[in-house]
Amino acid sequence: MIALAITGGSAASQISPPLAFLGFTAGDSLAAITRRLKSSGGPALRCREARRDTSLRECRGRLADSISGRNVDLWLAAIDGASGILTLSGRVGREAVDQWRDTLVAHFGLVPVQVQGTQSMMQWVRRGRMLRLTWRVEGGVTIASVSLVDGPVLDGWGARRRPAPPS
Repeated sequence: MIALAITGGSAASQISPPLAFLGFTAGDSLAAITRRLKSSGGPALRCREARRDTSLRECRGRLADSISGRNVDLWLAAIDGASGILTLSGRVGREAVDQWRDTLVAHFGLVPVQVQGTQSMMQWVRRGRMLRLTWRVEGGVTIASVSLVDGPVLDGWGARRRPAPPS
């Protein structure tokens, strides 16, 4: 897919990079996520299969953030072995949030900051996928998360779960 970027009043075509953060991309396979965690020296990904739908797994892990050097928790919902929703979060501090934001803006472009109460958020949407950076100060500590959501993975699961229309 070719995206049109407007820079300095002129049009330049460029390939739009997939939404990713800390080496994770929306829709990554569990195998790719496991390799990424292993390469970061983090503990193994722990997954639990859903009782009612064996295609659904909830997984947790932890890794050192290569941008800020702080540890972040990883949570994901996998459907048929692909992450539908993956969230990286932790008490990272204001400097780390600034680094995360600057990195995301450099890769995906500037988007408006939305504020609701004490929480701020920036969101990028591309090709049915979403990346959202959220942060808030709680007890003097900045807590942040980055969520990667893969619409096609979630839509595929939802379509299978819907009953067939009456004939």
